[in-house]
Amino acid sequence: MSGQITAVGLGSGDVGQLTLAIWNLLRESKHLYVRTEHHPVMELIRDHGVRYTTFDRVYEAYDSFPAVYDEISRQLIELALKSPSEEIVYAVPGHPMVAESTVSLLRERCEQQGIKLRVLGGESFLDQAFNRLGFDPIDGFQLLDATMLNPAVLSPQLHILIGQVYDTFTASDVKLGLMDIYPDDYEVVVGHALGVQGMERIQRVPLHELDRVEGYGNLSLIWVPRTTDDAVRNRTFARLHEIVAILRSPEGCPWDQEQTHQSIRKNLIEETYEVLETIDDDDPVGMQEELGDILLQVMLHSQMEEETGTFNVYDVVQGLNEKLLYRHPHVFGEQNAKDAETALQHWEQMKAEEKRLKGVDTARKSALDGVPRDLPALMKAYKIQKKAAKVGFDWDQVEDVLDKVGEELQELREAVSSCNAQGQTAEAMHHAQEELGDLLFAAVNVSRFIDSDPEEALSQTNRKFVRRFQYIEEQLRINGKSFDQTDLLEMEQWWQEAKRLES
Repeated sequence: MSGQITAVGLGSGDVGQLTLAIWNLLRESKHLYVRTEHHPVMELIRDHGVRYTTFDRVYEAYDSFPAVYDEISRQLIELALKSPSEEIVYAVPGHPMVAESTVSLLRERCEQQGIKLRVLGGESFLDQAFNRLGFDPIDGFQLLDATMLNPAVLSPQLHILIGQVYDTFTASDVKLGLMDIYPDDYEVVVGHALGVQGMERIQRVPLHELDRVEGYGNLSLIWVPRTTDDAVRNRTFARLHEIVAILRSPEGCPWDQEQTHQSIRKNLIEETYEVLETIDDDDPVGMQEELGDILLQVMLHSQMEEETGTFNVYDVVQGLNEKLLYRHPHVFGEQNAKDAETALQHWEQMKAEEKRLKGVDTARKSALDGVPRDLPALMKAYKIQKKAAKVGFDWDQVEDVLDKVGEELQELREAVSSCNAQGQTAEAMHHAQEELGDLLFAAVNVSRFIDSDPEEALSQTNRKFVRRFQYIEEQLRINGKSFDQTDLLEMEQWWQEAKRLES
């Protein structure tokens, strides 16, 4: 071995929590280092003339706690390597293995450097939390770090203890994270120096006042009591999964039980268009509701497969997460993307690599593959044209495409005239339909050259038509008329009036 480090715990605050073995070790140590001097036991150490070195200066030199912890562990490793025959004693608040990042780093690095690491416990803040706050950990609890709080991992059905609440700024971050799940007025408990005589302070406050509490420091924590309140649980993904499973269960809803992928297939399409409508109307309230309906369709289809044992919604989430990570090497990897076009190129490259790894024979695949079969025709035309253009099958300039539109329009005129002359036979009408399709296809080509999605362009025109037509209806109502009491000339006048009002 190339040295020895002994990590010891100073307890959660009160000197009475310090074990005799640790106290003797502290007094006898020739090389005593403490993570911070801001701990009640340090007064006892000073009173007995025990010499020590504090790492408080490291906190002043770095902007983030991870950087501080990394530097402290690095210095301790360096000290142990310089004096392999001497024991380095490192004292930390609480228990060395409870919410102590520096010791976690030492456990990893000491083994790599051949340094012997010994850990001696001390009462952690958890002991005092269970005692002073009065809840039994057997009910289930989460221990979280305030500096790395992720709302996605919060489990409201468990007690939640949050340590490392060093200051008001950290408490504010905790408050914002908790508000993703809990109501603003949810009661939480702040504990300062639990179990330390003369210093302990326990406050119950509504969540929105969490960062107004004074006295945050090294001995502070936050307790979020567990709850079974649906108002809280209903903000979690796990609860959604549970509800959908219940609806599909034998004790659930008869309608939901009967549904299959095919029976609700159309719902997915309808809900998608309802979301698009809220986007077009700039309606965030409606968008929230409609996005929920889309999510319900995802949950139902996933639940059906979970019942057969093929996959569940968490497999869906995992697959999506892995795809996003893999296809964004310029974000989660070492590549760079200076603009959106480069980012899209990375996406397509990684997508092709995925197919290769899956054993897909790209040499035998069409350049038009990947366009969903059941897309609306206008959108599908746009996508297959873009794919064809990528391999060079495209017009050189928009003027050529406009000429093509004129050509197709003339052919449609001729087909319609022929259809009328032949008495609208099935063959003539089919030919006219083909020419109409060619004209629409050419118009979609124009949309690519002017960088305008044809689906959006037509949707915009549809909305414009509805507005103007409804203006005509309103004018008829004001004038006490119906459609059979007006004529095209009068309606055209109101149409032009609607156009002027829009400009």
